Amino acid sequence: LKDRIVTNSSVLWAFHRAEGTGSSILSALQDLFSVTWLNRSKVEKQLQVISVLQWVLSFLVLGVACSAILMYIFCTDCWLIAVLYFTWLVFDWNTPKKGGRRSQWVRNWAVWRYFRDYFPIQLVKTHNLLTTRNYIFGYHPHGIMGLGAFCNFSTEATEVSKKFPGIRPYLATLAGNFRLPVLREYLMSGGICPVNRDTIDYLLSKNGSGNAIIIVVGGAAESLSSMPGKNAVTLRNRKGFVKLALRHGADLVPMYSFGENEVYKQVIFEEGSWGRWVQKKFQKYIGFAPCIFHGRGLFSSDTWGLVPYSKPITTVVGEPITIPKLEHPTQQDIDLYHTMYMEALVKLFDKHKTKFGLLETEVLEVN
Repeated sequence: LKDRIVTNSSVLWAFHRAEGTGSSILSALQDLFSVTWLNRSKVEKQLQVISVLQWVLSFLVLGVACSAILMYIFCTDCWLIAVLYFTWLVFDWNTPKKGGRRSQWVRNWAVWRYFRDYFPIQLVKTHNLLTTRNYIFGYHPHGIMGLGAFCNFSTEATEVSKKFPGIRPYLATLAGNFRLPVLREYLMSGGICPVNRDTIDYLLSKNGSGNAIIIVVGGAAESLSSMPGKNAVTLRNRKGFVKLALRHGADLVPMYSFGENEVYKQVIFEEGSWGRWVQKKFQKYIGFAPCIFHGRGLFSSDTWGLVPYSKPITTVVGEPITIPKLEHPTQQDIDLYHTMYMEALVKLFDKHKTKFGLLETEVLEVN
């Protein structure tokens, strides 16, 4: 009897101990899941930051870094690798002028979705586009890097191909970028092409219909005045894109990207200062203007760095302006459609400004 009592007591003690252990395990699992969820949110945010930083660094230093690496390899026992690449470069030199080699695989990388969600970036469609026509999209404003233009038209993160089915977007950028090894391959894989007459003529005349060339009309000059809170475009004397549209009968589509100027802060040099003089010389002879700018740091938004601030960027695509095909457009023709384009851009800005955080009294400054 004594042994049975002892045995029953042991079983009861073991049961209570197991019950306590089970509660402890359940509590620990709940804590673990809550911590994991918290960490998952932080990890996702860091992945967004890294995805943006990799593109910024690629744009700024990839071409120069790869050029230096190839020159170094040329001086080592692995010189054959450099020779083979440079040989390939010679044979492939004109590919960017024909629209490049876009890769749907690259355009659909998961990294671009993290890129999109960091700001976030949104593409707003207001009108359908006919696949039987070609288009020149004017992107405004330039900002420091045109991050909205890249995300919306060089990746599928905002589903541009689904929103405009049958339309092939080509984001046009400085031709000098396509002279830099490896960077040129990276750019072409996203559907980026040189912004020069030969390329645009080819895409609008020898590449069928349904092509949309995205030109950041304000260019380097506009980037020099980019700053948070400012809505200004450099457009009044930019008429070359209108002349190209008339020569090929390509419809003009105005776009405004709300928030593009908010993601970086830069030092603005006054007209007549030595800083502005240097910037203009670079712009004149090299094609781009160096800016002194900063965003946030990699690990903290309270520090300075190259990571842009996470401000929403919303690109609104306006109504296409039907353009006739004129092989030899007169200055009067160019001025007429340029005026129509400016009026359409201002109208687009005024219609959507209050939806994206601007006051009704905000005015688009056209320079």
